[in-house]
Amino acid sequence: MKLYQVRKGQFVYYNNQLHKVYGIKAMYKQSIHLIRLRDLTQHLAKSAEVERYKPKELDSFNFNQKAYTLRNRKAEEGDYILIHNPRPDSLDTYFLNEIEMVEKADNKGIITTNSHGVKHNEYLLMEPGRDKDSYPIDFKDIQTVDSANLDDMELQNLSDLNSELLPSIGDIYKKNDNNKILETMVIAISAQAVYLGGGLEVSPVELMNDDNWEFLYNLQDYEE
Repeated sequence: MKLYQVRKGQFVYYNNQLHKVYGIKAMYKQSIHLIRLRDLTQHLAKSAEVERYKPKELDSFNFNQKAYTLRNRKAEEGDYILIHNPRPDSLDTYFLNEIEMVEKADNKGIITTNSHGVKHNEYLLMEPGRDKDSYPIDFKDIQTVDSANLDDMELQNLSDLNSELLPSIGDIYKKNDNNKILETMVIAISAQAVYLGGGLEVSPVELMNDDNWEFLYNLQDYEE
């Protein structure tokens, strides 16, 4: 992108990862100041190194280590919103793609915790979690992402899940994506891996994917 095309608040890809422009200082060699949405770390870049992305409904991404899906729905108190179509009044100071929390909501619009009045057609609701039909936008090309970044993303997604649904030792699972009948038990768990009988090792997220595995029962419940 040319420097004159870069605007504060734009979503951009830098080093293949989703960032937001929070400042432009044209006098510096690295004139674009970015914040990476996944973990809110700050980065400096040249305008030629960033590529704009316009967020839309059903996009999903991690913001401050939690996953959200964008929805075209009215927000309620406590929700996060992405102001993608800003039309601020004279006393408001919000700008493109600002992320704010809702303090009050009615039929006309919302009031954010920063005392901004925002109409319902100015924002997209950031629904917690990553919808199964959503389009992940954390990386421009996920095929080129190194394993360390993918592991980090998987742990962040895992933290959004209800802990009661996580695998535990003694759980019996049936493998669904296999022509042969395969049932196995969880025998050990580490932070990033679940060890199954038969020498199998899978990630917690993979084991909870209904397309791949079906939970049958826990051995302890069966003995009772």
